[in-house]
Amino acid sequence: MKLLNSEEIKEKLEILNGWFYIDGSIVKEFKLKSFIDAVAFLVKVGFEAEKLEHHPDLLLHSWNKLKITLSTHSEGGVTENDFNLAQTIDTIRQ
Repeated sequence: MKLLNSEEIKEKLEILNGWFYIDGSIVKEFKLKSFIDAVAFLVKVGFEAEKLEHHPDLLLHSWNKLKITLSTHSEGGVTENDFNLAQTIDTIRQ
């Protein structure tokens, strides 16, 4: 996998809604209706991430918020794989 440069990341972020590039990762926070909705969403993201052999950082906080941080740890930054998972996550959330 190839690390994306800042211009490639910027272009790909324009396609996504609500994702930001922060400290070498792409990040988005989701606010759900309830605690159980947040937990269910976290589990769905986990299953989809595993299918892509990706392991995002997932932070469940404030009872109904899930912060998702994506980077390809083995490559030390953002790759196409991160954007593929971000698109999948956005699809799950719709």
